[in-house]
Amino acid sequence: MKRIGILTAGGDTPALNATIYGAVTRASQMKVEVVGLIKGFNCLFNPRVPHVLLNPLHQTIPELDPTLGGTLLGSSRDFVDPEKKEDLDMVVHRLKRLGIEGLVCIGGDGTLNGLQPLAERLPTVLAPKTIDNDLGLNYPNEPDEFLRVPDPSAKCGYHYQRAESRSVFALDQMVNYVTPGYATAVYVSASAIERVRTTAESHRRIAIVEVMGRHSGYIALGSAYGRPDIILVPEVAVDVEMVAERVKQIYDLQKSVMIVCGEGIIDKDGNELGASGGKDPAGNHQLSGAAEALRSALISLIGDAYFRNYRRGESAKEAIFTRKVGHTQRGGRPVLFDRFCASQLGAKAVDMLLEGRNNATSIIQYNATEGFHVEGFDANHLRDRWGLIHARHMHPEFYDARLMKPSRMGIDYLMPIFSNAIGNDDMEHIRNTLFAPGNLLRPYHSINTDVNKRIRYLMEE
Repeated sequence: MKRIGILTAGGDTPALNATIYGAVTRASQMKVEVVGLIKGFNCLFNPRVPHVLLNPLHQTIPELDPTLGGTLLGSSRDFVDPEKKEDLDMVVHRLKRLGIEGLVCIGGDGTLNGLQPLAERLPTVLAPKTIDNDLGLNYPNEPDEFLRVPDPSAKCGYHYQRAESRSVFALDQMVNYVTPGYATAVYVSASAIERVRTTAESHRRIAIVEVMGRHSGYIALGSAYGRPDIILVPEVAVDVEMVAERVKQIYDLQKSVMIVCGEGIIDKDGNELGASGGKDPAGNHQLSGAAEALRSALISLIGDAYFRNYRRGESAKEAIFTRKVGHTQRGGRPVLFDRFCASQLGAKAVDMLLEGRNNATSIIQYNATEGFHVEGFDANHLRDRWGLIHARHMHPEFYDARLMKPSRMGIDYLMPIFSNAIGNDDMEHIRNTLFAPGNLLRPYHSINTDVNKRIRYLMEE
């Protein structure tokens, strides 16, 4: 191959530029040109296909900075519908007009689901990214456990359900141990918990901090580094009465409580506490109010009299408050661990294309002997028997439901990721840049302004 394309799809994560950088650096070493496709799959539906050459003369453009959060290529949640054959043919035709012989997509499980129809027409591979850490498998045969259950209320007439697992779980069996963006998201979440904690302590309050992750509890689990009192994850149904009792025990002791909840937590009946009823552009159910739903339940169960007796407020509503860490988990400079993993995955994706692999993904593996290392993995091994890739849920053995904290195995999972996740340069960067005098004098300069000068367009036929 002499020229490949690369795009970023789905939501932004802190390590996207690092992934692009790793891919472009490796391609330049192999004397391969890399064309960056602007705004993900969206540009492929534009007859002019806005694009930028990322390594003219096999030299990486200076705008491509692996320490910069987000993506200089832009992203979108558009995807190529496998049922629309004419659209697929049109997309591939445009890529070939650009001279692109292979494609690297940087994305999560949704991107990988949409990758296969393209891979039937053009060599296409994935470099993973997602702060949710939900791309991969807890053990190799996990896709075989999914069942299709008839469901007249569903648009397609069925829904997917997990059968009971009969596999013994072990950390070294995991496929794709961790995804770029996860470590930075946990760093932001744990830091936020430490800061909210001091407000809760000062004012004798109960704080509920909601973190992202959709239906996977990895970010909530990692937030244990911020030392919350209670962690609630989507994989384990919340017994609100038990939580209320535990809250009162802790409050009696230390006059404040810090609760962390994943945005996708469910009640004992399997209902999502934070479901809003709407859907995002990717078709996922919007999760907008888990913390508020939990707060309402605790207000009702604990009651006003409890706080009046302590002389710490007139009502439970006053004493219990919520905060969302929100999109700050997805933005900003990636920490060292994410930059390293992302660049390695990007380079491996290029290697896979040059080796002739197709419909595959680069993955990060870990074991005590080799530490973290990259491998290539056939995407079909991630799919269930009907060809669908499901978001990975945190394995229940990572969580102690009685303590509402990470289990011993959960701690063993987190420690290799975070023991050296932050580099000295990360702290030095904050010291040198956040309060730099020039920040008061110069307006923000967007990377989009510089990249826009490099954008080229395909001439219409």
